[in-house]
Amino acid sequence: MIRKFLLPVLIAFYSLALTSCDNKQAVIPNKVHSISDLGHKKVGVQIGNTADIYASEYGGDTAKIDVERYTKLADAVQALMQGKVDAVMSDDQPAKAFVRQNPSLRILEEVFVEEMYAGVVAKGNESLLDSVNQAIAQMKFDGVYDSIFNNYINHTSDYHYQKKVTEGPKLVVSTNAQFPPYEFYKDNKIVGLDIEIVNYIADYLHRTVEIQDIEFDAIINAVASGKADVGFAGFTVTEERKKSINFTTPYTLSKVVVIVRGDKAIESEESFGDHIYKNFVKESRWKFILEGLRNTLVISFFAALLGILIGFVIAQIRTSNEFNGRWKVLNWFAKAYLAVIRGTPMMIQLLIIYYIVFSSVNVNKILVAIVAFGVNSGAYVSEIIRSGIKGVDPGQIEAGRSLGLKFRTILYHIVYPQAFKNSLPALTNEFISLIKETSICGYIGLTDLTRGGDIIRSMTYEAMLPLLAVAAIYFILVAGLSACVAKLEKRLKKNER
Repeated sequence: MIRKFLLPVLIAFYSLALTSCDNKQAVIPNKVHSISDLGHKKVGVQIGNTADIYASEYGGDTAKIDVERYTKLADAVQALMQGKVDAVMSDDQPAKAFVRQNPSLRILEEVFVEEMYAGVVAKGNESLLDSVNQAIAQMKFDGVYDSIFNNYINHTSDYHYQKKVTEGPKLVVSTNAQFPPYEFYKDNKIVGLDIEIVNYIADYLHRTVEIQDIEFDAIINAVASGKADVGFAGFTVTEERKKSINFTTPYTLSKVVVIVRGDKAIESEESFGDHIYKNFVKESRWKFILEGLRNTLVISFFAALLGILIGFVIAQIRTSNEFNGRWKVLNWFAKAYLAVIRGTPMMIQLLIIYYIVFSSVNVNKILVAIVAFGVNSGAYVSEIIRSGIKGVDPGQIEAGRSLGLKFRTILYHIVYPQAFKNSLPALTNEFISLIKETSICGYIGLTDLTRGGDIIRSMTYEAMLPLLAVAAIYFILVAGLSACVAKLEKRLKKNER
């Protein structure tokens, strides 16, 4: 049965993939030919980037820009290609990388603004800040910086700095590896100009390096909370940012430019097979999907177990209080827990647990995710179990009491078995929701299934195939789980006959 159901859906996914890779491209008129044309136009920016600030302040009230904010710059560029926005504001080097991959785009000759990049260090950690600044100064004095810069920016050198120190304390670095040529994925590793600078700094400090790839707008929080020692991701020095973080010595000049569509559509010569190779086969990029799938399954499974445990305890406390008035104080805490968890978004809970609850503990991120999703799921599971208990005929409880059975015995041997059958469909839906909710793990630098697809998108600058692959895997997981639960429900019904 599941095969009959899956086959047409997979064919639909395949058809969408073919459509997305169609060589023919519609001509979408370009409305922006100079910076002066940006007024009243839709302009895409990355959240947290200074381009967001510049675009928001441009034009005043008379020629204000309609700013469209995206978590990833690749999404903003994709929106530009599809005509959803009229232009994209970005740093010049990443903009050049996007245009190289998408010849139908071009960069305006006018530069919007020039700015300086620097690393970030938490306030109160002046000793590390001084050491990093000394390392940057020494790197420039030795000529290492110029060699790295000429390789990644001027393309006049093939020099790569090789990390020397392999043992010692870690220098934890937060970055966003979707910002070529400063930080990006190559051969399943994070490389780039900033990464080689970090390697030099770590050698200067006699430390090893640990790279955290997280969302750009979460890097300053990670450094300020102590989850990372430094942050390098093309940070522009601004007065507003100085209020919450310290900047290292600026190390490079950058420009904010405007990306627009070209005046002519350019037909791609790549076949569907070429797109498959580029997105999944080249450099073994399928491994990002596999790693994300593994983490998603591990987090979902153990979070579900934790959620069931918490939910069962909370449901028992509330049920006992409703039936015989016991555990009034515990019942109050249970109600408060339910109100807080169900009244706040899952992403906020994940960030609070990672950056606040475990702020002073260097704990494994998968464990953090399991705890966060388990605590969240427990609130919903408890109400599912409680509703299942309420669905049991009260006469059976009274019958048990009339036989002289203890209330606990009635619950465990009469009520709970029937409540489990009543709750099974709802518990299945909760587990399905849990699998899909793990897609926000990227905010703490954890590669889940969704983020695996995002990493591929950041490398290929293509959206459709990675997204369809991720969607198909989620669908197969959910469909398979639903089919297994349906068989279990049939067996349970047979036992009732």
